[in-house]
Amino acid sequence: MNKSRILRQATFKMVFLFVTIISVNLSIKASDFVVDKTASQVKWEAKKVTGKHNGTIAVSNGVLSADKTGITGGTLVIDMKTIVDVDLTDAGYNAKLTGHLKSDDFFAVEKFPESKLVVKKVTSVSGNDYKFAGDLTIKGVTNPIEFTAKVTQNGETLNAEGIMTINRAKFGVKFGSSSFFENLGDKVIYDDFTLTFNITALKK
Repeated sequence: MNKSRILRQATFKMVFLFVTIISVNLSIKASDFVVDKTASQVKWEAKKVTGKHNGTIAVSNGVLSADKTGITGGTLVIDMKTIVDVDLTDAGYNAKLTGHLKSDDFFAVEKFPESKLVVKKVTSVSGNDYKFAGDLTIKGVTNPIEFTAKVTQNGETLNAEGIMTINRAKFGVKFGSSSFFENLGDKVIYDDFTLTFNITALKK
């Protein structure tokens, strides 16, 4: 066997070993956490001139990607058909409001049954606090969004909790919005609403 062949074989083995080591390291660092929709909770709150309403909405599914530094990205899908109000105790008024929120005036849930958040960048702020940046899709309209969340990990369970402020006007949710209509007086419903989330995900 000549020296050049021996050299080629040795080089091949070294490259193969190097690639294998990198692959092992990546498999150790990177992990996917599947969102536990039964353990996760999302609460909404919307305000108007004369008061406010609040309720809940369910997580449909989602996956968070993480390494040893924390969450690196992910996707969260919300089931818009599950939106309910919890502050109105009168069954009739409650059903009327919930139905209105599901109608074309607001979120048109029959046509757009899901909303989706795609996390593209996560930056450490301090301690367990992180800044998230990504794309949010509501009613088929996608806009960039940023928010902060506290992220903790306990064994194979990952938790993220925080508050997201959303401007509904950017997603074409027009009813009662002063961004689209004038002279609404005390009928104005403010464009910004909040989602307070507590997301639990389990390692795959």
